[in-house]
Amino acid sequence: MKKRKTIVIHHAPDLDAIGGVWLFTRFAPQDYSDAKVLFVNPGETLTPTEIAKEQLDPQDIIHVDTGLGQFDHHTVEKSSRTICATSLVFEHLISKHLEIAQDPALRSLVAFITEIDHFGEIYWPEAENTRYAFMIHELIRGQELADQQSDERQMMFGLQCLDNAYNVLVQQHKASEILESEGQTFAIAAGKCLAISSKNDDVIKLAQKKGYTLVIRKDPAIGTVRIKARPDSSITLDKLHEAIIAQDTVGSWYYHPSGKMLINGSRKNTTQKPTPLSLESIVSLTKKLYGT
Repeated sequence: MKKRKTIVIHHAPDLDAIGGVWLFTRFAPQDYSDAKVLFVNPGETLTPTEIAKEQLDPQDIIHVDTGLGQFDHHTVEKSSRTICATSLVFEHLISKHLEIAQDPALRSLVAFITEIDHFGEIYWPEAENTRYAFMIHELIRGQELADQQSDERQMMFGLQCLDNAYNVLVQQHKASEILESEGQTFAIAAGKCLAISSKNDDVIKLAQKKGYTLVIRKDPAIGTVRIKARPDSSITLDKLHEAIIAQDTVGSWYYHPSGKMLINGSRKNTTQKPTPLSLESIVSLTKKLYGT
């Protein structure tokens, strides 16, 4: 019978402590998926009395971000700004699971946690801007302020945040790879545009960040289409909307009042029907209506 592991972190766990737990439980599930998590004062370890009380085997206990051991960076030799508890756990897991090293989303997440643990956000542009209150580490602190009596609830909230952030990062990295190898670029009077067949919706925003005035994405699996213009572009999509619905009597289209979005297919609307129009035909309409 497999012994249950125990992970020890400090009370009021921050992003770094939670990040270490998250890595062990999510990326070494064969050993840590059901690990027990216990809490101690910062810098401390479980005492022999506590170990006996919990009926734990010392060999199955690891301390993360506390205790000055393998996964605690609060020592002189580990004082580099490139090291935190989460990065130490990450490097340990890489040594045992080489495929983890090839995960760019995971590397991005670990790098972010390391930066935050060394207060790197004070160097960000407009560091005092309130937008940063919505960052994951601040939300965890907000959880602590709202519920100071439960280390476990704070940890669970942080674990969910990291799950969500990782999912987003995976999509963003995939979107970046897709944009580098796929998609049709074309021009209209207002600027350069991109047409792409992909299930990844993140390609739209990423393409806009890269300067594309207009992006048309068709989902090859279900046939839906999303068309978005940059908010600062000179065009509105009303003419394209009128031209499309004149040809498409099947698909469900939503024209956003901003004039910058024309949507056929959204998780927000479960009854929309995909358009039978091809990506090429929509590109042709766009060129005809908005010039080249």
